[in-house]
Amino acid sequence: MITALVLSAFIPKAHMAYWVHQIDPFVFRFPFPFFTEGIRWYGVAYLLGFFFTYLFLKLCSQKRRSPLSSQSHESLLISIALGMLMGGRVGYVIFYDFAFWTENPLWIFQFWHGGMSFHGAVIGIAIAIACFSQYHHISFFQLTDLCCVIAPLGIFFGRIANFINGELFGKITTLPWAIRFPQSAISVPIAEIPPRHPSQLYEALLEGLILLFILQRRFWKHPTRIHGRLTADFLCLYSIMRILAEIFREPDAPLLWQLSRGQVLSMGLGFLGIGVYFWTKGQDRKHSTYAMDDSAKGAER
Repeated sequence: MITALVLSAFIPKAHMAYWVHQIDPFVFRFPFPFFTEGIRWYGVAYLLGFFFTYLFLKLCSQKRRSPLSSQSHESLLISIALGMLMGGRVGYVIFYDFAFWTENPLWIFQFWHGGMSFHGAVIGIAIAIACFSQYHHISFFQLTDLCCVIAPLGIFFGRIANFINGELFGKITTLPWAIRFPQSAISVPIAEIPPRHPSQLYEALLEGLILLFILQRRFWKHPTRIHGRLTADFLCLYSIMRILAEIFREPDAPLLWQLSRGQVLSMGLGFLGIGVYFWTKGQDRKHSTYAMDDSAKGAER
C-alpha cells in the first residue's frame, strides 16, 4: 500500500488508474416482493444518528446539562425525527424539484425513494422543537443548543451514506484521490467516465467531524449560561463549512448568482446564526444588568 502511494507520485496523472465507485447501497436485499427493495445504508445512517442523539441526551441528563427528564428524551427524539423527515422532504420539493412534485404529489410520502434537503430538515426540526418546548415549558434555545452540538454526528453519517450511494458527487478533477462515479455518466464506459472529487467525504469531514469536535468541546469545556449561543455557533460554522465544501461539489440544481443552491441556502443559515448571536448578546447584557442591580440592592440593605 505504501509502495503504491510512493510510486503514484512519480506516475503521470494521465496514466493513473482512478478508483471506480461500485459500492452496493443496500445492506440487505429482500428475497421477496416488498414495497422497497431492501435495507439501505442511507436508512442505517438515520438510525445511527438518532441512536447516538438519544445516548447524548441521556448523558447530558446524567451530567445535569439537560433540562429534560429521563422520560422526555424519547418524546423529544420522536418530535425531532418527524420534523426532520417532513421538513427535509418538503424542503427538497420546494428548493430543488417543485415541478416533479406537482406531477407526482404522492412522491413526498415515499421516503424510501430518497430526496431530502438539509435546510428543509433544519426548518422542520426547529418547528418540532418549538412545539415541544411550548408544551413542556422549556426554553426553546436551551433545547436547540443540545440538539446542535450533536447534530454534526448525524450529518457525518448522512454524508457517508451519500458517498456509499454514489450521489451528490463532486466536480471533475485529476487529483490522485479522485473517483469515477458511474452514476455521473450513465451508459458511458467506465474507462471514459471522468474522475471527480469525493465531495461527500469532504462534507463528512467539514460539516461532520470538525464541526462536531468544535461544538462538543465548547459544550463540555466552555459552558455558557446564555441559551442560544451554541445554536448560533452551529448555524454560522455549518454555513461556512457547507459553502466551502460546495466549491468542490457538482451543483444539483441551477445556479443562483453564480452560486450553487446549497451555498445560497447556507448563506441564509449563516445570517440566521448571526441574528441569533446578537440576540444572545442582548440577553447576556440583560443578565449582567440584573446581576448589577441585585448587587446594588444588597449593598443598600
